[in-house]
Amino acid sequence: MYSLVTISLVLYTFCDSAFFPICYLPRFWLAGHCNGLAELLSPDVNSTACPQWTALHPTKYRGLSEDLDVAYNSEDFKQRAIQALGDAVRVPTESYDDNGPVGEDSRWNTFAELHRVLEASFPRIYESLNVTKVNTYGLVFHWQGSTPAKPYILAAHQDVVPVEEQTVEEWKHDPYSGYYDGTWIWGRGTCDDKGDLIRQLLAIDSLLKQGFSPARTLILSYGFDEESKGIEGAGHLARYLEETYGRDSFALLLDEGDLYMDMGGIVFATPSISEKGYFDVKITVSTLGGHSSVPPSHTSIGLLSRFIAAVEDNPHQASLSRRGTPFATTQCLAAYDPAYPEDLRKLARKAVADDVALKVLQERLLVSDPLYKAMLGTTQAVDLIEGGVKVNALPERASAVVNHRIAEHSSVAELQQHMIDLLTPLATKYDLALVAFGSNVTRGGAGQVVLSDFLGTALEPSPVTPTGYGPWALLQGSIKAAFESSPTRNSSKVVVVPSLSIVSDTQFYWNLTKHIFRFSPSFDTDRFNGEHTVNEGKPFRADSLNEGVRFYTKFILNVDESDLP
Repeated sequence: MYSLVTISLVLYTFCDSAFFPICYLPRFWLAGHCNGLAELLSPDVNSTACPQWTALHPTKYRGLSEDLDVAYNSEDFKQRAIQALGDAVRVPTESYDDNGPVGEDSRWNTFAELHRVLEASFPRIYESLNVTKVNTYGLVFHWQGSTPAKPYILAAHQDVVPVEEQTVEEWKHDPYSGYYDGTWIWGRGTCDDKGDLIRQLLAIDSLLKQGFSPARTLILSYGFDEESKGIEGAGHLARYLEETYGRDSFALLLDEGDLYMDMGGIVFATPSISEKGYFDVKITVSTLGGHSSVPPSHTSIGLLSRFIAAVEDNPHQASLSRRGTPFATTQCLAAYDPAYPEDLRKLARKAVADDVALKVLQERLLVSDPLYKAMLGTTQAVDLIEGGVKVNALPERASAVVNHRIAEHSSVAELQQHMIDLLTPLATKYDLALVAFGSNVTRGGAGQVVLSDFLGTALEPSPVTPTGYGPWALLQGSIKAAFESSPTRNSSKVVVVPSLSIVSDTQFYWNLTKHIFRFSPSFDTDRFNGEHTVNEGKPFRADSLNEGVRFYTKFILNVDESDLP
């Protein structure tokens, strides 16, 4: 998953003034003393703009947590983790964009083999938890708690992106070998997302082995078509969970997502709290056909090119709003990133209350990095085009599809209106009837232009997860506790920064909880060649498999003994 690093200011949740020190908030485990000045801060110093909660170690389950820390450092556990991930990788659970429904498309059948592998690898889980299969291949593990507290969800997905046949020879090891060479575990799915799934199961199996019984019910929800549409997997799972438990019935949800990044000796953990929206707009121009020896002034392809040019010549305006997460991101990076330019650091702090500084900051950010254009506004890209069937025949129809990733502050309706306002003058100029998203906008005698939702995939920007005390603080504290208890990471300084990402399976879970996080406990350097590409590999060292299990264990224990509703 590609990340746009963003953050929501806890400051505005609790304080009336942007300069009111967050260290005065009535919470006892904010990290360090408070500093709101425009200077680089140590992770041990709290910021008014990027509040840091201290490491949260289990108290009720302290002994259990410490025993498992020791176990996770053992060679036996390392080998078991390697074997479990390798076995899962060896099942080629590919999902395709053109997959038909379960029961009609035989390509889904490979997931049955993965289920057999998981049961063989984790018999204790299958014996102790209630396992439900939803739409045949969706997996729900129900670990019943002893109290009526709201349950919570850990999510992952079983499927992988297909391996292109022509690239197989470029792999150093077979893409579904699960081969361990002493450093790396090789294969499609090691990074996305079988690594997270296996680490969650390893943590739960370890807790069961130690006799742990939860007070709060835990649900594992594993989809199987995240890499395509998500409808058959997470779509059905979310509906099942809502029907079983009810709307807004979960305390939180943690799914795959953003990673750790080492920036100048400071480790930034970047859980996503929000996702951009999505909308593919199809522009279809229809005109009369005929022989190309007697052409009109503009064919449907020529007219389409004018509409495309209009779209590209009028991009969506970026906006750096103090209420938006991109502004908060800037404040967070300005406070803690050693590589952040000093002049921008001062400008960012001034922009908290100065409108002129805010405008200058927006301009500076947009020219400093192309990523800011994607963070601050709706993006658009003309990705598909078709038209014409024969060189001497006038094309009767031509179309293009414009992909949009909708800004957090915008909406599908606003994007639709933007397209209508932009293209209506052109339709009138060329005497074309404009039909936009099912409504007649203009009349015309020379043809028609239709704006539509290509494949019906329009999606609003996600709700933004709160970043105050509660689920966010538990996540942040658990991340830091995992670092502190690690024999290889305890010297690292960690800053936890909320981020903005693009679409994932969590789009289906919005009705279940207001607290949705997207985070994978791995470093970007833990991936040999990234995800969805040749030689996808996940290194086996304490920073990846074992340390991921350590994080999930801390998180489960912390949530279980928390005072969340």
